[in-house]
Amino acid sequence: MTEDLLICGAGPAGRALAHRALAHGLTVTVVDPHPRRRWKATYAAWADELPAWVGDAAIATRIERPVAWTTRRIEIDRSYLVFDTAALQDSLDISGARLIQDSVTAIDIAARHRHDGPDLPSVRLASGHTLPAGRVVDARGIPRSPALAEQTAYGVIIDRAHYPDRDSLFMDWREDNGAAPTDPRSFLYAVPLDDDRILLEETCLAGRPALDQHALEARLTHRLRSRGITLTGAEPVERVRFPVQGGKPNRSTFGAAGAFTHPATGYSVATSLRLADTVLAGESVWPASARAVHLLRQAGLRALLALPPAELPLFFDAFFALPVPAQRAYLSGRDDLRGTAAAMAALFAALPWRLRRVLAARVALPTR
Repeated sequence: MTEDLLICGAGPAGRALAHRALAHGLTVTVVDPHPRRRWKATYAAWADELPAWVGDAAIATRIERPVAWTTRRIEIDRSYLVFDTAALQDSLDISGARLIQDSVTAIDIAARHRHDGPDLPSVRLASGHTLPAGRVVDARGIPRSPALAEQTAYGVIIDRAHYPDRDSLFMDWREDNGAAPTDPRSFLYAVPLDDDRILLEETCLAGRPALDQHALEARLTHRLRSRGITLTGAEPVERVRFPVQGGKPNRSTFGAAGAFTHPATGYSVATSLRLADTVLAGESVWPASARAVHLLRQAGLRALLALPPAELPLFFDAFFALPVPAQRAYLSGRDDLRGTAAAMAALFAALPWRLRRVLAARVALPTR
């Protein structure tokens, strides 16, 4: 029997798509080397990005006004959510799907597999099997490559009682992590995971190459020590490394593989949750406006990579000084061409001339 939908990858994007497909009554196969592996990463989203079907049980904490430390302290007037990773995974129930533990070696979008029917897409597996389906979607993420900019982070989870700052920090660019002013910059991300625990993560927003784990660990240790927090070495650790570019925007890819990752933030989970039903309804998630926004976001990534390290806090100071609707348009409006373009123009106008010259030169270059 041929399934309606075959999904390659059982991460958040693939599992979300499978979950919603089952809710719509489709038959589903999911192929992944470890389809039942429990997720360990921390995921978050702006509250207004999520579809209504994502229940409160999947949310660990809600932060009403997260803080960005740039050249000053700025409260962001937009609710921010941190997922309960285990609860999110469980809420995306795919018990009705066929799970195959294997690796996909090739995807053939229009291969013939039966003499009495139409051409069907299929996947070839490392085990040697070939699986046809009514539709195949690649949700395996983006393979790492030296040509791609990456986001990296090193974090520890500590008792909230040992964290003296009351702020939940979306970005903290203060210069107390021991790095030299001319070194590539990193910021502190500090969000509560529940009433008792908080994640403290030194993050390289985007780099080609990005900062490695050893450098980030040293910076985090230095930063926390400067704030009166001494780590014991027994704290749970979270390591992050993934490309922020390289996805292919087309009908047969989804999630990061489908270019859902915001290249200037690294966020993609909320977009995958929000667009799953749209994809299953057969509607395009890549209208002309979304493709144009994608190009503008790629230009934004080139701008970030071109900025001198010492100027990054000033850049984000100008960004978070924008009205919240403009921030939302750039961070979340993936098909809001007018809003995205207006936000980028306003940000450009707010920056000093020395940065405008750098950004204008880099944004005009073609995307790598």
